[in-house]
Amino acid sequence: MNETISLTRIGQLRQRLRAAGARPCHEQRLLYNWTQARPLDACAPAHTPPKSVCDVLPALEAELQALARISAEHPSEDGSARLLVELSDGQTVESVLLPREGVCVSTQVGCAVGCTFCMTGQSGLLRQLGSAEIVAQVVLARARRHVKKVVFMGMGEPAHNMENVLEAIDLLGTAGGIGHKSLVFSTVGDRRVFERLPRGTVKPALALSLHTTKADLRAQLLPRAPRIDPEELVDLGEIYARATGYPIQYQWTLIEGVNDGDSELDGIVRLLAGKYAVMNLIPYNDIEGAGFRRPSAERVTAMSLHLYRHGILTKLRQSAGQDIAGACGQLRARTTSCRISYGRDG
Repeated sequence: MNETISLTRIGQLRQRLRAAGARPCHEQRLLYNWTQARPLDACAPAHTPPKSVCDVLPALEAELQALARISAEHPSEDGSARLLVELSDGQTVESVLLPREGVCVSTQVGCAVGCTFCMTGQSGLLRQLGSAEIVAQVVLARARRHVKKVVFMGMGEPAHNMENVLEAIDLLGTAGGIGHKSLVFSTVGDRRVFERLPRGTVKPALALSLHTTKADLRAQLLPRAPRIDPEELVDLGEIYARATGYPIQYQWTLIEGVNDGDSELDGIVRLLAGKYAVMNLIPYNDIEGAGFRRPSAERVTAMSLHLYRHGILTKLRQSAGQDIAGACGQLRARTTSCRISYGRDG
């Protein structure tokens, strides 16, 4: 295996810099340059690293650039843009440039959770992304736009790639200059998340995929997610929210006739009343052949107003890129289908 492929983790990059003679101040400056999409050697004279380090920078820069490249870009009318990102081994993931100076990044190629309403889950898990590959998606975004928020809501379940995701979060929240509450760790819910995130130097905001208040329905919609009842998930989220001072963002993909009924509204009020929380209602982004539909605009609005009137801070979200069939995994799926010639909101 060549070095271009082997350099996939931030720890490996740090080791290479130290082996070349970089001191901590030089290492931090070089990592800052990379995360800001600047040339590695863009240092003021006072911060110029030793010659031994400068000698290895061209090769390192080439390896970092090879981590991820944009294979296709699909702008949307809402100001977002879906990016199909090719990794150094030829696998592809998706990133999304969000309208308000944000970027959504992937943490895995595929996903093992298998959410029935998500295109990404249909492919299964192909491999983990290294921490440097995750950060490389942010670097690609910053080469195009100002980025002050990173959400880990793309392809994959971050809790299933914990070490790499937390290493990426640590770098982005330090040298990367992203505010801690502007780093959003999105998960279906895993007890390891509530054990590990509070221990980090950088404590990200947390988005929990709830989707229903009924344990049996949740098991059907998220067939390979950890079995955590919605009540326990909210209790664990509340502890983290109070400890960090950031409200939990609860994600709810609205599917007609599945989780848009009055009983679910009553359940949301029961679970979230008095909690430090925001409910994000996200109308389902149509996937051909999935058998689901989004509720009518009238029903979505009525649900949002009902929750608001019952004291639940509610935001009506639209999955970025709906006009280009941009639900998570769809761009990759279309490209893959073309390559082999047959033919979530994740």
